[in-house]
Amino acid sequence: MTAGPLSVALIGCGRIAGHHCRSIAEVDGVELAAVCDLELEKADAYAKESGVAAYANYREMFTQHPEIDIAAVITPSGMHFEHGMEMLKGFGKHVIMEKPAFLRPEQLLDAYAAADEAGRQIFPVFQNRHNKAVRRVKQALDGGELGRVRIVSVRVRWCRPQRYYDMAPWRGTFSHDGGALTNQSIHHVDLIRYLGGEVTGVNASMRTLGADIEVEDTVVATLTFEGDAVGIVEATTAARPDDFEASISIVASKGLAQIGGIAVNELQVFTPDPDACAQNSEDFQGIKGHGAVYGFGHTEMYRDIVAFFRDSTPYPVSREDCLGTLRLLHAFYRSDEAGGWVDVDSEDESDRLGRADDAISDLYRTPHP
Repeated sequence: MTAGPLSVALIGCGRIAGHHCRSIAEVDGVELAAVCDLELEKADAYAKESGVAAYANYREMFTQHPEIDIAAVITPSGMHFEHGMEMLKGFGKHVIMEKPAFLRPEQLLDAYAAADEAGRQIFPVFQNRHNKAVRRVKQALDGGELGRVRIVSVRVRWCRPQRYYDMAPWRGTFSHDGGALTNQSIHHVDLIRYLGGEVTGVNASMRTLGADIEVEDTVVATLTFEGDAVGIVEATTAARPDDFEASISIVASKGLAQIGGIAVNELQVFTPDPDACAQNSEDFQGIKGHGAVYGFGHTEMYRDIVAFFRDSTPYPVSREDCLGTLRLLHAFYRSDEAGGWVDVDSEDESDRLGRADDAISDLYRTPHP
């Protein structure tokens, strides 16, 4: 590591790149060195805002900036593994992996093996765990305030019309995106485990109802947990004409908690202490210069990374934790493919999600000299 602040570069300059830039600027001990995108004009916009250099070729960027410690991989989901492996093996950088980290569990295992061999770290992004409402419910579950979990319910009722999927070739594909569950609801999939505990079985049915895409825009599922808890998932991007709800609720032996809002940012029901609702809700709509759906969690994530290197504080999302969320994600798709119940604790993977498609990957690969 270099002396002084950690140096970060962004690989990919889509909408969330600006959120990373502004989050880095708010955290002591980390600084932005450069940004990169195959479309240089996209990188230029964030470079000018942050006062750093812009590149269309990350290999040139790393040559010009050997001080870079960490590469934040925020390219299309299906490129995360390929880009992450090159950051680790080709350039020896630590990597931040935006959601869903990787599209396949086997990719995660290979990437962490490469990180171990290179003596580098992988930092998956599940920023909604930092939301006040989530933290309060997690505290209540861990401390016994809510009692034993009985039912976990997820409802995501969002609107993504055809024009959304037509914005880029990777959108709406199994190889590089995944559908309503992988893209829009991945944080809810993660919170099912984070709050409700480990899921043992999944029975899911998927449909494509509101757009001309190959992936699902609608899924309904029932879940079983370790112990006797059960769960329900309803997630769709086929709601019209707007986004309506994105919530997770916990029915427990001593009370009920429900988290909602635009990005699980509002504690809407908390029966052990109703006054806690206002105290543990955040207004993401009012975040100046930040995308409301991203919240404040990326800032806390960068603080976690600084603490890891400064104080050896464990990063809160371990490889086992991230692997558990990816295996749960794949269980939904495997269940739909099998037409019935599947075990979550399995090394089996979906035949569809994250399958190779070089024709699309070539659009997002940086050419070699």
